[in-house]
This record gives sequence, structure tokens and C-alpha cells, in this order.
Amino acid sequence: MSHTSVGRHRARSLITAALMVTVMAGTAGWTVAHEQQAITGPPPGTAAWRADHSLGPGAAGRLPDPADASPAEVARFFARLTAAQQRTLALRHPLVVGNLDGAPVALRYTANALAIRAERDKERAADPESPLVDRYTRLLAPGRRILAFDPRGRGQVAEVYGDLTTAQRTAVLVPGSDTDLGDFDRVKATYGSAAGMARSLRAQMAREAPGVRSAVVVWVGYTTPLGLGPDAATGRLAKAGAPRLDRFLAGLAATAGEALEAPPAVFCHSYGSVVCGLTASGLDRAEISDLVVFGSPGVRADDAADLGPAARVWAARDGSDWVRRVTGFDFLGLGHGEDPTDPSFGARVVSAAGAHGHTGYFAPGTESLRNFARIALGHFAAVRCADGAGYDRDCRHGLG
Repeated sequence: MSHTSVGRHRARSLITAALMVTVMAGTAGWTVAHEQQAITGPPPGTAAWRADHSLGPGAAGRLPDPADASPAEVARFFARLTAAQQRTLALRHPLVVGNLDGAPVALRYTANALAIRAERDKERAADPESPLVDRYTRLLAPGRRILAFDPRGRGQVAEVYGDLTTAQRTAVLVPGSDTDLGDFDRVKATYGSAAGMARSLRAQMAREAPGVRSAVVVWVGYTTPLGLGPDAATGRLAKAGAPRLDRFLAGLAATAGEALEAPPAVFCHSYGSVVCGLTASGLDRAEISDLVVFGSPGVRADDAADLGPAARVWAARDGSDWVRRVTGFDFLGLGHGEDPTDPSFGARVVSAAGAHGHTGYFAPGTESLRNFARIALGHFAAVRCADGAGYDRDCRHGLG
């Protein structure tokens, strides 16, 4: 890059940084009071799990360590157990089994129901009027499939819509700021909530391909920023969340059903795309097929090639999304790098026509929702480009 180009890039970064501060200050306030403590490490109850020798003495009876056993190792461990042994471990250690990537999917549902019920009863005993009592009760409603649950901090959760064990096509949704246990399936602004996005995507997949069995997982497995303060402008929380997403996707690969036709497409909204960007280069082709970032402030990469060879990279942003004002720079620790929807980045930019604002991408009837469903299904010939002209050469490039 020439000295002139470097100077221009630096000037643009300074201008964009100033604009970012202005936007954030005017939108949500820039305050260190919003700084979040990232939840990392193994789940609660790990010490008791490590001390459990109920399966026998020595290495043969040792339980896989949640801190360092790979999801594939966890899957092999559970495959050696009887159904009764599996259920006994879930009863004794629900928070560990429920969050143990690589454990059988149905067993995790059972363990998390036990853990949520215990947390609800504890909260009710301490404060019958606590809003968490209702929150936990809703999670226990019949038919809900909770794949992960961690009550620490603001709470983390992953929920499945559909049947993971029989699905032919799957998708994982990684949400952005202001998402936690209490907010991910809020009733208001349904299609803007993380769970609402997941439900809408699965419904659209069913409309596009009614004969294809599908499942969508919404993963709130990292500590998200609150508001638009320093946490949202830096990569600190994304760096803490990336290893957790990596492990989660490896767990899905280790427990995938035989009917699965392809690894999941991973959809990453807003700050969630920063987490996905930091995760993507370490993934292999068994863990991801497509990476779709939308409403993204950047993914901490210079171009799509930096995200690794495992996934096809797609990007979308509607014209009314305010995030367009804070993309395209990384300066003094602020910002998340190049704009994924810029042609120079190299992603396949798809149409988001009909979407409105930062959280409107999954509203019924939008071009973004239709495109996302087609990507998740592998129906690439039906994906429409950002200019609305159809499936042109740029969108088709590199697809096999």
C-alpha cells in the first residue's frame, strides 16, 4: 500500500472512529458501567463431576474433563455407557451434562430441564416475586428443547427448534448485543429477538422445502455487550466467546444424526458476527458449511479469505440499518475491521430487500429471510444478490 493510500486509510479510520463515538453516545450512551464480565471456563458443578468415581476406579471410570476433553472424546465416552448410566450422570450433574458438548442431544435436554427446575425452585425460595421464576418456568414449557443452560452472570442458553437427531439441514444462529437468558425469546419485537429469528428461519425453510427435515439452534453461549458502550466497540467479549462457539459447533458435529446432508450454516447477527469471525478460521468442513453475517459491524478480518477455507461466506445489510455508520475500520482498539458487505471484502452479498432497521432481517416477506433459508437448505441457485438482479456471477463464484 502506498504512503498516500495509508494516509487516506488512516484519515478514514479517524473520521469513522469519531463518527462511531458520536453514534454510540447519541444512541445508548458511552459508559464503563456497561462493561460485562465474560463467563468462561467449564460449567458450574465441574468440581463435583471431576470427583465422581461412580463408574469405577482408575482411568476406566474417569469422567471426561469439561475443561479439556474434546467433544469427540465426550461423544465416545457416552457411547460406551448404558442408557441407565447416562441418565444417572444427568441426574447427579445436570449443569455439567447439559452443557457438555459432545454428550447425546436428548440427554442434554433432560439434564437442562433438571437444572432449570432446580434453579427455579432455588430462586422461588429466595424471592417468590423474582422475574427469574417466570423466566425459568417458561423454559420448562412442554416441547422446549434446551441444549445448553448456564445461570451464571446474565444467563446463557441454547435452544433447538426442530429435531436435531433426524434433521437433514441445520442452521445455528449467533445473536449480538443485549441478548441473554432473560431477553433471547422476548414476546415484544418477536422477529428481532434471537429465538424469534430462529423460529422464523425454520418456518421459512419449511416453506421453501416442505419435504426437508430441518432444525435451527439459537446459541446464546457467550456474554454479549449491553448497549453500545466500549464492550460493543472492542473485541474483548468476542474473544472470550469464540472458543465457546468453536466447541459448541464441534459438539454438534460429534453428535450429528445420520440423516444430516451437510454441516450447519451459521448465521451471525451484529456483534455475534465478531464472535463468528474470530471463530471461523479454526473450523473445519465437518463443523460449518456456510457463514452468513448480517447487520455486521465487521468480523475482525481483512477479507473473506481470512475466515478460513471451511465455509462459504455471505453478507447482508439493509439500507436502513444504523450499523452501516460504524463499519469499515479498526483503530486504536475500536471497531471491528472491514465492512463484510463491501465488494472488496469478497463475501457473496445477498439482498436484504424489505428488511427494516438493525433487527428486521427475519421478518416474514423479506428478501433476507428468503435468502437465508435458501442458503441453509443449500438452494444456492435461488439466492438473490444485493442488487436484486438474481443469482449473478459474483454470488455464484466459488460455490461447488
